[in-house]
Amino acid sequence: MTVLITRSFATLPLVTMAAFTLLAQSPTPAAGSSSHLAASPEPLPAAPQAQNPEDLPAQLLGVKRIFVDRLTGGETAAQMRDLLIGSLQGARLFILTENADRADAFLRGAAEDLIYTDSFQSSEGLNARIGGGENDSVGTNTRFNGAGGGASRSAGRNMSVGIGENESSNLKERKHEALATVRIVNKDGDVIWSTTQESNGAKFHGASADVAEKIARQLVGDVEKLRRTGTGPKN
Repeated sequence: MTVLITRSFATLPLVTMAAFTLLAQSPTPAAGSSSHLAASPEPLPAAPQAQNPEDLPAQLLGVKRIFVDRLTGGETAAQMRDLLIGSLQGARLFILTENADRADAFLRGAAEDLIYTDSFQSSEGLNARIGGGENDSVGTNTRFNGAGGGASRSAGRNMSVGIGENESSNLKERKHEALATVRIVNKDGDVIWSTTQESNGAKFHGASADVAEKIARQLVGDVEKLRRTGTGPKN
């Protein structure tokens, strides 16, 4: 007698069969490697390029607002700051702002206003003296048997000449001198312009005011020179 034994297999869902098919077709990962793809590393940020010193002055043409910082140098430096603000405002190159956060550049530096007395002393003298002297004396004495006689002669000469002259002078002069050295720096702290000016006073205003005017004129001249050469700020 023959016995037939049959086995039936449950039909797998179509989705599961498709998944097995994809796994069978995918390459087998090598031993020790992760089944997940490694994330690609992010590109490193580019290193900042060094600023060319020759390009720094050209940044003046891109400056719109300037903040005049406090100057070092004592009480007279505060007065110099106010004079500088007035001179730069009159030049009309930039907008002067009291808000440092809105400024494109900053003017910083030091200033001094001195009043002192300069003394000068001199002395000149001329002295001459001539002196001379001469003396001649002769004497004789004779005695014989109680009688005696004598003769004496004396001569002298003396001459003296003196000349003297002495002159001295003491001069004192009151002087007024102002000095300022300033610079303009960008937001990165790079110096894009600088100058040093001094004055002993002008005809119509004092030494400090004259220094402030000189600084403004120097700045105007340098900006106009940059414009004539066609140099502009580089990005």
